[in-house]
Amino acid sequence: MSQPLHLVNPAPFPRTRLRRLRRQAWLRDLVAEHALRPADLIQPCFVLEGEGRREAIPSMPGVERLSVDLVVAMAERAARAGVPAMALFPVTPPERKSEDGCEAWNEDNLVCRAIRAIKRAVPEIGTIADVALDPYTTHGQDGLLRDGVILNDESLEVLCRQALCQAAAGCDVVAPSDMMDGRVAALREALDGAGHNQTVILSYAAKYASAFYGPFRDAVGSSASLGRADKKTYQMSPANAAEALRETALDISEAADMVMVKPGLPYLDIIHRVKAAFQLPTLAYQVSGEYAMIHAAGLQGWLDAEAAMEESLLAFKRAGADAILTYAAIETAEKLQRR
Repeated sequence: MSQPLHLVNPAPFPRTRLRRLRRQAWLRDLVAEHALRPADLIQPCFVLEGEGRREAIPSMPGVERLSVDLVVAMAERAARAGVPAMALFPVTPPERKSEDGCEAWNEDNLVCRAIRAIKRAVPEIGTIADVALDPYTTHGQDGLLRDGVILNDESLEVLCRQALCQAAAGCDVVAPSDMMDGRVAALREALDGAGHNQTVILSYAAKYASAFYGPFRDAVGSSASLGRADKKTYQMSPANAAEALRETALDISEAADMVMVKPGLPYLDIIHRVKAAFQLPTLAYQVSGEYAMIHAAGLQGWLDAEAAMEESLLAFKRAGADAILTYAAIETAEKLQRR
């Protein structure tokens, strides 16, 4: 009878090997399981009325609201850095806000003007336009409001009008963040019916009712409009994970081309589950509060903000994200290029 085979524990050998490989930078890159590239990053931008104007956002250190001409300059810088796309968010003047948010479907609004200007100057940069009413309404909600109740079906009609204006301006991707039921199917039907069948729909499939959105609402001026109200009736509870898969499955069934999880770092498990379950292009949004925390701590000298930012973005890749919206996209891409 043959003797049982006794195997030597292999654990010490690979550990020694990896430590040896990590001693040189190029070898560290060789054995890295994931890598962050400029092409993985998308730059959000806040668009402001006027010319040659820039305004600092106190709650987002290093981020500014920019007039259309300066947004174009940012797009040129993004192209040089290898960042493939920009997501545009308007800072609507108070006098153009209304109960129904009709400025959202004005074909000459800030976002449409910015899209046309970018496409004239830097056609290779992709443009992503937000589909939601909150920057345009006096109440700060993402849909139409009556007696304190969001009107789902009525909101779909005006959101389609908004998306059609953006597509006509030359937008590459419309990104419904409004979270109305049935919005993706309604947008696809409207876009195809108007001849915009090549316009991509990026659905905010899993968008949580998060405390991390505060600085963004400051940036677009919807915080004051929203007041003490919230969006918990149409955004997801942070306690829920299975719901994210159901919501994503519904949006995919309605013809979403890509899906997004928002916020990012507190929801890495959701990013991983969504990507694993559906294998569709999956984006993550490192939202304003995440960005602000890192930079605020960096300004206090409590951590290395640049290193912490890159580590956070790499975590999104490790979780399964195909691309990341981050306010640090261009500066991170430029840093990666210098290596």
